[in-house]
Amino acid sequence: MVSTSRTFIEVGRGLTTAKRTFPRFHLAAAAIVATSCVYAYTISLTPPSEASTEISATGTVSSPSALVAWQLPVLAEPQAADPMEYEIQAGDTLSGIFTDKGFDHATLNAILTADEELLALDVLRPGTTLRFERGPESGDLLELSLVVHPGRTIHYRRTIDDHFEFEEEIKPSHWHDDVFGAPIHGSFYASAREVGLSDGEIFRAQRIFEERVNFRRDIRAGDRFEIVLSREMVDVGATGQTRIEAIRLRLGNRIQNAFLHEDGNYYDDRGESLSRAFLRYPMQGSYRVSSHFNLRRLHPVTGRIAPHHGVDFAMPTGTSILSIGDGIVSRVGNHPFAGKYIEIDHLGQFKTRYLHLSRNDVKRGQRISRGDHVALSGNTGRSTGPHLHFELHVNNRPVDPLKADIPTASRVPEEEMAVFTQRVATLDAAMRVNQTHLASRSVPKANSGGI
Repeated sequence: MVSTSRTFIEVGRGLTTAKRTFPRFHLAAAAIVATSCVYAYTISLTPPSEASTEISATGTVSSPSALVAWQLPVLAEPQAADPMEYEIQAGDTLSGIFTDKGFDHATLNAILTADEELLALDVLRPGTTLRFERGPESGDLLELSLVVHPGRTIHYRRTIDDHFEFEEEIKPSHWHDDVFGAPIHGSFYASAREVGLSDGEIFRAQRIFEERVNFRRDIRAGDRFEIVLSREMVDVGATGQTRIEAIRLRLGNRIQNAFLHEDGNYYDDRGESLSRAFLRYPMQGSYRVSSHFNLRRLHPVTGRIAPHHGVDFAMPTGTSILSIGDGIVSRVGNHPFAGKYIEIDHLGQFKTRYLHLSRNDVKRGQRISRGDHVALSGNTGRSTGPHLHFELHVNNRPVDPLKADIPTASRVPEEEMAVFTQRVATLDAAMRVNQTHLASRSVPKANSGGI
């Protein structure tokens, strides 16, 4: 079954894909013209005994002989093949996947060039999906899409000069709060898992209090926790992205609170920071900014307009690079265009990247304190000279590290205390409701150690 209206439009507009949309009156006109042409052409080539070919109201030809009679003159250019999907497995490499799909090394390099600012393809996470769209006749890769999660997809599209450019597709989202809490029996980890928190969420909760609570020595049976967890939601459901809005630990007669402020840092109920303030610059001394944060920058090597998600500091190779805050090293890599690089996850919603290094001096999973030496600057990857490319991400989005509102003080600023206090009251009320609900459920089990 072939739709004559669709074929007519593809030929008339010179399209090679079916992704375009058209006004309804254009579609209607095209369908009428195509239908009449096919009907007349079929009658002239079909014997009278077979001239009863039916054409449905939707413009489809139901006779195979009629299809043969008109299809060859009408089709000028076939449309692109349907995208292939591949779910990333543990141990996969991008080069191996490209080889399996029949794409050459030049195409892979072009994709990695486009990914230099994102580094989204440098670490493949099992369970995420890649979509490949080939050219209809050449078989060349026209578009690669990385489905990071249901709310975020990155498209790498071939341009007319055979380069690739990326585009991020971010779906509108909202955040939904849930409250989790329970008495602690055995360990905080086991109790938190029992109420439905993931390993990553438990680890984040422990990091929030790492300066104030020793989760091995300070936790006792009968202590309690409450956590307000926010989940990102899009039209098709949860994206898998979560953040801790508030957490309370009741350790005997001692209570520890943490509340996420709008600056991305955690503070107790008095507005005191739970972590040390950030440094603004990742090095000692003063160095010239050779390239600013700019989402419309003209790339100095390719000459193409491409986002610059960080700040470049011109400095001699071998300059000591420092972490701007406490954190854990989440990536240590060597990218063909970004060069040697390090990524550090910090408490709250912050992440930093350090690119074009000559030497990485930390390992993945290593704990880092503010001001610790982590690397030496360099000129690796695609670079026009020795420098440090420094990035700051807030809520997984790049921001200007020289202008971003980062926690550089030990407490909530006085002018923000009113807003912070109101938020604390709202989150505190949510956790108290959850505690009351748990207490009422626990009454029948009071004689067995429940609270």
